[in-house]
Amino acid sequence: MKINGKHYLTIWHDDNENNVHIIDQTKLPFKFEIKKLETFEDGYNAIKDMLVRGAPLIGATAAYSLYLASKQNEDFAFIQNKVNEIKTARPTAVNLSWAAERVLKNLDKNNIKSSILNECKKICKDDIKISESIGDHGLKLIKKIKKDKINILTHCNAGWLATIDWGTATAPIYKARDANINVHTWVDETRPRNQGSSLTSYELLNENIDHKVIADNTGGLLMQKGMVDMCIVGTDRVSRNGDVANKIGTYLKALAAKDNNVPFYVALPSTTYDKNISRGEDIPIEERSDDELKFITGYDDDGKVKKIKIYPEKSKGFNLGFDITPAELVTGFITEKGIFKPQELIEVFK
Repeated sequence: MKINGKHYLTIWHDDNENNVHIIDQTKLPFKFEIKKLETFEDGYNAIKDMLVRGAPLIGATAAYSLYLASKQNEDFAFIQNKVNEIKTARPTAVNLSWAAERVLKNLDKNNIKSSILNECKKICKDDIKISESIGDHGLKLIKKIKKDKINILTHCNAGWLATIDWGTATAPIYKARDANINVHTWVDETRPRNQGSSLTSYELLNENIDHKVIADNTGGLLMQKGMVDMCIVGTDRVSRNGDVANKIGTYLKALAAKDNNVPFYVALPSTTYDKNISRGEDIPIEERSDDELKFITGYDDDGKVKKIKIYPEKSKGFNLGFDITPAELVTGFITEKGIFKPQELIEVFK
């Protein structure tokens, strides 16, 4: 997708420099900055410190981190250790371990570095195809809504900035725009890191998609007033029975949607479905620093970016990054293979 009219991917390998580049998402929307990853540690920290975020992009970054490790040492045992290490960067998104294991499985012990690089590029290429296909299937749902303007509510950022291109939850919106459908997006602010107001709005703005940022607690009222036609969210992991781990606050949106008969869809790449975990309660939930609650970043009156504290020094915070939306609250999963009910997933992704 585009930033300032120019097409970008979220992560790519520069064949001339033999380095990996990412868009530093901690700088958005205030500054667009490309960061070079030169070592395994650079990749690990990019995941842990959320320079990259979103399950598919985390997976791709994990793969490229292993490539950067192979530039340091092409010993197979060394790479195996790095596979185990990269899995600890963030616990909830299953794409991280999936991508690391895929790299290890397809590694050529006689040509470690080039085989890892080839696999990294394949992972990215596959992800773009998956996201675009999710967009095509999601477009079919949007076309069924017979209104002059279609209002879609999102939570957090499951856009192209969370994948390699297109996005998951936003892909149907981009496809609807391309089909000349009048679509408007309600963008949840998504505290505490504000991925909705800082990232989703940024990419929708650059793609000329009509949208408005709303406080996280506004969605329920909009649904009561008939101002939301459907919800589409992403996911960091879906258990075998269809429970959904996603950014904290997703569960509340699903409850409001259920109460107001608003369809609640989850955009799910096959890479994010974890059939090895039977129920959502078994998915590890990341607890992050309460600094994400205590501090907020924005422009001051002089146009300078500042980080400020917003609650008392001695107050403590409790910051869980994700919640679990039970399968029974999900209208359907939009996947690259089609749209399915929770109970159908295990057969679809055997």
